[in-house]
Amino acid sequence: MSEFDLETLVCTRLDLQRVATHVLARRRHAVSGRFGLRATPGGFGTPAFGEAIEVLRVSGMQLVREVGGDASFLSLGGACLADLAAFAGADLTRPFDAGPETPPLGDAQSPLAIDPDAAATLADWFGLGWRAVDAAGGRGGVDGGSAARPSVLQLWPEHFDAGCSVAVGRGADDRCNLGVSPGDGSSDEPYLYVGPWGPERPGDPTYWNAPFGAVLPRSAVLRSAAVGSAASLATAVAFFRRGLSALGVVATAE
Repeated sequence: MSEFDLETLVCTRLDLQRVATHVLARRRHAVSGRFGLRATPGGFGTPAFGEAIEVLRVSGMQLVREVGGDASFLSLGGACLADLAAFAGADLTRPFDAGPETPPLGDAQSPLAIDPDAAATLADWFGLGWRAVDAAGGRGGVDGGSAARPSVLQLWPEHFDAGCSVAVGRGADDRCNLGVSPGDGSSDEPYLYVGPWGPERPGDPTYWNAPFGAVLPRSAVLRSAAVGSAASLATAVAFFRRGLSALGVVATAE
C-alpha cells in the first residue's frame, strides 16, 4: 500500500473498528462488564478476561481466540462481521454501547474491506504509540514532586484510539491525555496527541496546534525514520514530553 493511499487506510480502519467494537469489546463486555482493549503484536486485542481465561485478538489478517490452553484462528480475508462474531462468541443481536460515538453495527453479512498492508500499517502505528506513551507518561512528576500517576493505557473502541491520562498538577482534574489515533473524522492520517483537560496552553503556542491540544501526524514521525525504529520512537516520545514539560511535568533521569 502506498504511504499516500489514505482511502484504503480509512476503509480498513473503519472495518477494523467495527471488529474491535462489535466482536472483541462486545464479547469481553458480555462476560466481564468491561470493554477496554490493548495494542497487541500485529494488531489489537482484549486483556485476559472471564473464568475460562479468554483472550481475543487481531493478529495481521487473523482473528485469534485463546481460551484456557487452546488457540483457534479465523482469517479476516473474505469474512463478514457475523462470521467473526460467531467465532468469538459475540452476540450481535444484543444491544451494546461503548459510548455516544459507538460505531454502528452496519451490515454484518457483507465481507469486510480490510487491506493487509493497511492493517499492518495501523498495527505498527498502535505499537509505536503505545511504547511512546509508556515511555513519556511513566516518568516524571509535577514540578519535580509527585509522580505523574498515569491511568491505565487502553484502546477505546468508541474512537478506536489508545490513550491514558497523566497528572500535570495537584488537583484531581489537573490531568492531560496522551494518545495514539489511527485517524478519525477530523483527520484521515494517523496521529499522536496531547490533550490537557484544562484550558491552559503554556509555552510555545505553535506546539498547541489542535482545538483540544497538540497533534503530531504520522508523516511527521516518518520524516525521521520508519515506524518502529529507535528514531521514530524517540520522535514520538519527544513530542509527548514536550507537551508534558510545558504543563509542568518534569522528566526524571533515564
